[in-house]
Amino acid sequence: MSGSGRGIRLLVGLGNPGDQYALTRHNVGFWFADRVAAEARATFRAEAKFQGQLCRVTIGGEDVRILKPSTYMNRSGQSIAAVARFYSIPAEEILVAHDELDHPVGQIRLKQGGGHAGHNGLRDTISALGTRDFWRLRIGIDHPGDRALVTGYVLGRPSKVDGEQLLTALDAAQRGLEDVVAGRFQLAMNRLHSSP
Repeated sequence: MSGSGRGIRLLVGLGNPGDQYALTRHNVGFWFADRVAAEARATFRAEAKFQGQLCRVTIGGEDVRILKPSTYMNRSGQSIAAVARFYSIPAEEILVAHDELDHPVGQIRLKQGGGHAGHNGLRDTISALGTRDFWRLRIGIDHPGDRALVTGYVLGRPSKVDGEQLLTALDAAQRGLEDVVAGRFQLAMNRLHSSP
């Protein structure tokens, strides 16, 4: 699946728009998108036709667009599919950064394909793109232990310690981005997955 040598041309951060959600666990995908854009000194612009905020950066000499959907999480796929169609970006060249309940806080995992594991942003993205073959940057936020607590947990803010762990993990993910953009996925995985 990942042998094409083509890298990532669209980086998507998943989150909910609005100040009340900005610092929540569910928005770590937005945190990542913001950090990558900030490092490149790029500014997001609201694009009505894409239902999202978009910017363009250069990573390792390659042209990459960064998208933050302005729809709520459960409609993220509409925005992603609109950008992908407009710029003719196949699913295999899209990386979606999102919160991951099934991993401990701050653990980062890069993978291609797979299901949505109940994540509404991924569910809508799979549906809108008509494929599961996009890449995912799974940012561990841990699980509250009971399914009934999940909504309040993901829409809550991490503790100070957890927040610091998440930022450290995002730094590591950022350092691996050049490999991902260049299509060196295995190298990126080896580095990311061995990070503490």
